[in-house]
Amino acid sequence: MNDDKGYRSALVTGASRGIGAAVARRLLAGGLTVYGVARSAEALAGVAAELGERFIPCPADVRDTDAILAGLGGAEIDVLVNNAGGLASVRPLVEQTAEETAETIALNLTAPLQLMRRLLPGMVARRRGHVFNLTSTAGRSVLPGTTAYAAAKAGLSQACHVLRYDLAGAGVRITELAPARVETDFYLSAFAGDREALRQKLYTTQRALSPEDIAQTIWAALSLPPHADLSEIVITSTDQAAGGQMFAARDGS
Repeated sequence: MNDDKGYRSALVTGASRGIGAAVARRLLAGGLTVYGVARSAEALAGVAAELGERFIPCPADVRDTDAILAGLGGAEIDVLVNNAGGLASVRPLVEQTAEETAETIALNLTAPLQLMRRLLPGMVARRRGHVFNLTSTAGRSVLPGTTAYAAAKAGLSQACHVLRYDLAGAGVRITELAPARVETDFYLSAFAGDREALRQKLYTTQRALSPEDIAQTIWAALSLPPHADLSEIVITSTDQAAGGQMFAARDGS
């Protein structure tokens, strides 16, 4: 696969655990060198100890694009996986703090846009590259209490549409991957750090996707011939269907 497209290196954000670590593992198995971004240097060192020398830790906050680029040391990036994100809280927008709303938008929309802005010119100049933006089914249907998160993911989805138009013929592919529920620690902060409560609430009754499911999906899209772009992917558990309707009583009760 690498010889066909010339892909040699990847940058994966949120690479210290969950989906990011699984994606890094799959890309390494496919022969790429992976630069992994996460805030915790210690956590990244643990991943590097498992995955070997072709996994290169880049400790940085995903919102600090300059720090990420400094960690690359001038390396050319052929594959960008914008995986890192966050959900400050799960409650109606009117009950969120201004800081929670701003953080959610910064992590899930502004950060990936800025990273693409800096890395896409090199891909265009080399006429090779593939960007994966992980959005969410929350950006396509109604998940109560996720207004800012849903808006950010929907914005990133629309950015993919525009980018594909702007980059048509440039040799750079853009894939939006919108997962449904994945069994990770993503919602842990919304459960006040109670991992067992999180597991019981979200992952016990129905089967959820695994991080490895997402990694394998990315690899499948990456492995297509250079002229083919799997541009939009929605992946769900067979036990989950997003959406629904709610009708309030006339008196609001």
